[in-house]
Amino acid sequence: MAGAAWADYGLIDSGDGRKLERYGPHRFIRPDTQALWHPKLERWASDGEFVPGSDEDGGGRWQFANPVPQDGWPLHWNDVRFTAQCTPFRHLGFFPDMAPVWDWMGEQLAGRSDAATMNLFGYTGVGTLALSHYGPVTHVDASKKSVAQARANAELAGMADRPLRWIVDDAAKFTAREVRRGKRYDGIILDPPKFGRGPEGEVWRLEEHLPGLIEDCRALLDAESRFLFLTVYAVRMSSLALAGLLDDVFADLPGTIEHGDLAMREEQEGGRLLPTAIFARWSNPG
Repeated sequence: MAGAAWADYGLIDSGDGRKLERYGPHRFIRPDTQALWHPKLERWASDGEFVPGSDEDGGGRWQFANPVPQDGWPLHWNDVRFTAQCTPFRHLGFFPDMAPVWDWMGEQLAGRSDAATMNLFGYTGVGTLALSHYGPVTHVDASKKSVAQARANAELAGMADRPLRWIVDDAAKFTAREVRRGKRYDGIILDPPKFGRGPEGEVWRLEEHLPGLIEDCRALLDAESRFLFLTVYAVRMSSLALAGLLDDVFADLPGTIEHGDLAMREEQEGGRLLPTAIFARWSNPG
């Protein structure tokens, strides 16, 4: 799935292990190991650059050439408004490559206003707000700060009065409880990290815990449900493995399993595709 530029975001150029992007009025350079080619532009002008640390699993710091609002600045995708901000984790408070996923989920729920969906590891809630066009959304993240930002984004977008349920909890534990409660959903999106900790110190390891979480997600879906969309970043894993997991767990439901890469296309003429993540999805047109 390839994302294209929109008014408030674009991948300007990439190469030599870096990428140049625009976020509203600001331009930033960030590292990207998959940009194996050379940049097309001779010079990159930016407001800031994230310089990675020596540890391949994280670390680094922002270096700014121009003033950038520390508290962030507003952006929009369609009618969803949210705040972008330079974070210590090299990203800017949302994942622009998810835009085609938000579009795809909307296509699965087209014409609905009562579809119950869940966003696991929901972060700052841009996907949650996109889903709220189609019915009630349960947003789950272990970080109080992320959920607070998601709620603030809902206020900024004028969507705080929609049926949004904000949950600060370990995603796996919450999903297991929803199964025990006999709940069902029309769609689930999840973006689990490689490693993480819940609010009470629960440990998450992707390869160890993902299969059980997918099984619980399956228990919350039925033959009338429309989709499950799984994305994974920064792991040494193939989308084939994710698709194999979904194929096994969803074998008793109608529908289709698909898999591949998420990518962003450079906005200049002849723009190349820069891969960002892998995904697998189940969809059921009904």
